[in-house]
Amino acid sequence: SGVSLWAQPPGGQVVLGDRLVLNCSVAMGTGPLPFSWHQEGSGAPLGTGPHLELQHAGDNDSGHYQCQVSNGDSVAETVPMNVTVL
Repeated sequence: SGVSLWAQPPGGQVVLGDRLVLNCSVAMGTGPLPFSWHQEGSGAPLGTGPHLELQHAGDNDSGHYQCQVSNGDSVAETVPMNVTVL
């Protein structure tokens, strides 16, 4: 799909209370593209930029996260990333 997702710290494992940043990037595209972040089981988008930051990761932040990018005609989404709060 040309859309990739990675985490800092790598692997999506974060210590309880620490900061986690998820990054979404698009291989090709023109102009600013709208991003939306979703956590499995949650209806509302968590964010709309290329990065999603969890300032103080909590127990309820564990789960699968996904980034979606729309170019107006179609929506591409990343493979879900499993985030684990240790």
